[in-house]
Amino acid sequence: MDLFEAAGTDDVGVPRTRDGAPLAVRMRPSVPAEVLGQDHLLEPGSPLRRLIDPPVPGALPPSSVILWGPPGTGKTTLAYLVAHVSGRRFVELSAVTAGVKDVRAVIEDARRRLAGSGGETVLFIDEVHRFSKTQQDALLPAVENRWVTLMAATTENPSFSVISPLLSRSIMLTLRPLETEDLDALLTRALTDERGLAGAVTLDDEARAYLLRLAGGDARKSLTILEAAAGTAQSAGGADAVIGLEAVERAIDVAAVRYDRDGDQHYDVISAFIKSMRGSDVDAALHYLARMIQAGEDPRFIARRIVIAASEDVGMADPAALQTAMAAAQAVAMIGMPEARIILGQAVVHVATAPKSNASYNAINAALADVQAGKVPLVPVHLRDAHYAGAKRLGHGQGYVYSHDEPHGVARQQYLPDDLQGTQYYSPTDRGYERGLTERLARIRAMLD
Repeated sequence: MDLFEAAGTDDVGVPRTRDGAPLAVRMRPSVPAEVLGQDHLLEPGSPLRRLIDPPVPGALPPSSVILWGPPGTGKTTLAYLVAHVSGRRFVELSAVTAGVKDVRAVIEDARRRLAGSGGETVLFIDEVHRFSKTQQDALLPAVENRWVTLMAATTENPSFSVISPLLSRSIMLTLRPLETEDLDALLTRALTDERGLAGAVTLDDEARAYLLRLAGGDARKSLTILEAAAGTAQSAGGADAVIGLEAVERAIDVAAVRYDRDGDQHYDVISAFIKSMRGSDVDAALHYLARMIQAGEDPRFIARRIVIAASEDVGMADPAALQTAMAAAQAVAMIGMPEARIILGQAVVHVATAPKSNASYNAINAALADVQAGKVPLVPVHLRDAHYAGAKRLGHGQGYVYSHDEPHGVARQQYLPDDLQGTQYYSPTDRGYERGLTERLARIRAMLD
């Protein structure tokens, strides 16, 4: 039996929460002010706020919406909140179990109610990406004619998982992963609120920090772990139980990674991670990556370190490594955990196994050292800007040779200032792509002399 069935539903069809429901269900917000981390969707006049606020007589009905976001960010919660606060009739279908027949039955009932009493129906479809094209097609007339207000939730990009006609008739709203501060506030509320644990247990700082890292921006996951850990603590400590790190570990059967993001472990692990990639030990690099992921390190921070390593330690020995690292950083920011671990792993394998060169890194450092030492002589006259009034009178640009007019696209002329003539900052290695670059650069420098 569904957790809600025993308690029934209220007058508009919102499931009532029975006492034995999971903590994550009991702690669902009952008013918009309790929603955490999604302020950008709840501003006055926004599509979602118009759905939540009670209908205004004579006002245009709100648009159907598609809620896209990672698990545990509040998609189902927002749907329940819409029905609970607005007073609209609420019907929920799961794309996992519902078929076209179920969809059509709900739509037909909504049409009758709208024509009779004028009552609006909110149809919530969870995991809409699991609906086939035929099932999604069955929704189109109802959304087009506003027989129902559709709220569809998905963890997959709607651009790929929802048919275009349905997308064009709906507003897509993107939910953000919850920040640590949001989850922390949620844990505090669950520990003290009468709907939650009502002060029966307390959570010590070490266990709280570990739990927040494990949650990975997922509110449902954080409350599920908290509830399990509370049960473990109460079994061991009775009244006034304290949830410690051991209780959290026992509750989820996963040993905590000793990793303080503000302490030595953070710096030691990230240092070993970078040096393992630099040293081409892909297995060690993946080990330290796994430790950071398991400890809840920000995946965006990890991605930034991989981007730096791709340029500093691989450089022109394999220029594609930087492209992989940058693509990974963008994908991680877009997708989030837990899928981001796959992307980070691919980027680490590329950087760790690539041929290594720090030649470009050394080159810019050497050039900066000269500039910082005051070696900033005048730019050769023929290279100076000749586009402003009076520049030609000063001789700017005179004698400049356009490289594309020369054989091989290389013009024999002076580029460095007089005092730096003959200086070579970049010295490519004989590894990877730079091996061919060494030969090409030697030819170019000979042509420029």
